[in-house]
Amino acid sequence: MTQDLITNKAFILAAGFGTRLRPYTDHVPKPMVQVNGRSLIYRTLDKLRSVGINDVVVNAHYLPDVLKQHLDVYCAQHDDMSITFIHEKDILDTGGGIVNALPHFKGAPFYVIAGDNLWTDADVSALKRLSDAWDDQTMDILTLMMPIDRMVLTHGVGDYDILPDGRVKRSPSKDGDAMWTNIRLNHPRIYDNAPEGAFSFLQIMDAVQEAGRFYALHHDGDWHHISTPADLEAVDKVFREQDA
Repeated sequence: MTQDLITNKAFILAAGFGTRLRPYTDHVPKPMVQVNGRSLIYRTLDKLRSVGINDVVVNAHYLPDVLKQHLDVYCAQHDDMSITFIHEKDILDTGGGIVNALPHFKGAPFYVIAGDNLWTDADVSALKRLSDAWDDQTMDILTLMMPIDRMVLTHGVGDYDILPDGRVKRSPSKDGDAMWTNIRLNHPRIYDNAPEGAFSFLQIMDAVQEAGRFYALHHDGDWHHISTPADLEAVDKVFREQDA
């Protein structure tokens, strides 16, 4: 397996409506909005492929046919990538969507990434860093956190503090030192007692934190929280300037 990762499987969350990003999401799902001419989800798939993660599940609800066609084009261009597409007729939220896809992962750890993610790596891929740091004996979630003090283009929210031993603690007052990037490795056992239907992944995160099995790494590259048109336009401008 390329770069000796612990898994070549990932789940991409792509079912949301992207309401706050309108009008850019009026006719495409949020993961399809473009930064410097390339969609967010293509950029994520590129990063997955670059380290040998080529077995990917993508869920969809809003404009599913548009997203399916977009992914079919990607697979036609990259025959080493396998994408399983799940159309959620009833949206299952960030927790239920993953539970719905669990059979695909056959009881082993896998990556979960939000479809609207945009990040750049430093010397080593963030996906590789997560794999290298994973410890199945002590961890159920290992996530990437972005230090708030390094967020310039988009607004950071201090969701969490990373403790000295690498565990994380959620900051209800949002004054923590890091923002959750929604890029993580997780073990399927955390969903054993999950509710049926739609539910938020946050309740899983809180339970894993309470059990002392939620860890994080600070991201050493850049990560951008694209929530509004202003966020998208600011990031797009910088990416275009960098490629000029």
